[in-house]
Amino acid sequence: MKYGRSEIRVDVPDHNLADVLTSQEFPPIDNPERAILDALESPIDSPALSELAKNRESATIVISDITRPVPNKLILPPILKIIEDQGVPRDKINILIATGVHRPNEGDELLEMVGSQIVENYRIVNHFSQRPETLINLGQTQNGTPVLINRLYVESDLRVISALIEPHLMAGYSGGRKAICPGLASIETMKIMHGPEILEHPKATVGILEGNPFHVEATKIALMAGVDFSLNVTINDRRQLTGVFAGDMVNAHLAGTKFVEKQTKVTLSEPVDAVIVSSAGYPLDATFYQAIKGVLAAVEVVREGGMVILVAECQEGIGSGPFTDLILKTKNLEQFVRNIYNPKNFVIDQWQLEELAKATRKADVYFYSDKIPYEQQKNLFVNPLRSPNEGIEIVLKKYGEGAKIVAIPDGPYVLAKVA
Repeated sequence: MKYGRSEIRVDVPDHNLADVLTSQEFPPIDNPERAILDALESPIDSPALSELAKNRESATIVISDITRPVPNKLILPPILKIIEDQGVPRDKINILIATGVHRPNEGDELLEMVGSQIVENYRIVNHFSQRPETLINLGQTQNGTPVLINRLYVESDLRVISALIEPHLMAGYSGGRKAICPGLASIETMKIMHGPEILEHPKATVGILEGNPFHVEATKIALMAGVDFSLNVTINDRRQLTGVFAGDMVNAHLAGTKFVEKQTKVTLSEPVDAVIVSSAGYPLDATFYQAIKGVLAAVEVVREGGMVILVAECQEGIGSGPFTDLILKTKNLEQFVRNIYNPKNFVIDQWQLEELAKATRKADVYFYSDKIPYEQQKNLFVNPLRSPNEGIEIVLKKYGEGAKIVAIPDGPYVLAKVA
């Protein structure tokens, strides 16, 4: 199982192991640099980036934060070169990190994300969802969602977004419009987007776009903010580039999601007693907050009353201050969900606890991490384990020697469904 920057072994008896669910073997692109240039020059339903960059006075390129393994060192240099070659001065080019409501990325994290050459030569700015002076009010959607977006982005002459497309627990798939919402949105916008009216909808889930209220509303918000050009990529389980989808924000993203579905979707004929799952290792398992995504990947294929065993290193602990405080003080998950329908009870990062609540309605969650103290894990609405193998022993005691177990080593990067 993926665990931090390495792996951890879990022993499952052969006769109990129903399947190991992995994404399809999509080979990496032979010449990724050429593939990116081709996508920039011959995009989907859009003029080439070089055409769009002509006569522009400034540009902002949006990239994902540290929680997404986007190959920025690969995709940023050609974008920057094209924009500069068309006459946009380097001092008028901004790289804007779409942190959403996450913390900023600085120092060694920036070097890891984009490399020293870009850190040393370009202006890199973090988005802050709670700094009103950095936001601009674009009005409301038809549904009444306030649209407050990063001012630097909106006021740029050329606006380019980039992201990774992968299965996503509430948006169906990541990438595309998510670079804007939640990437560059205000906390006031996200109070609605991550509120229970949207997240409790049955179609606000992994692998679904049509009828998904999060996807629909986020797309409207991104179109209100304006996107001149988008570049989305896909990767395999070795983090190698498998696809590049550039051009129109909506249509290029849709093409990418169809590709990702083919790459990641696996189906079982029936749900199983237990699923052992990771959160795909670093960076997604850096905190318990992020690692919950692994649980949500597993719960799709576990039976009612079954077990999910999550292994996640969580080297940074539980999560942000607000999330840590919230989960440690919450005593009853269902009461917590009822409470958050009142906007006065809104807390940053509450949505991930709500997602955990949705999972625990279906299955018991067991958890192994050697970075969060065992006793503290008891307050996370999981059953702590001394080792992953202890979880397997519990499955066999609970469901018998014939219990069926599925493993998902790459967690949320696999779109697991029951046929």
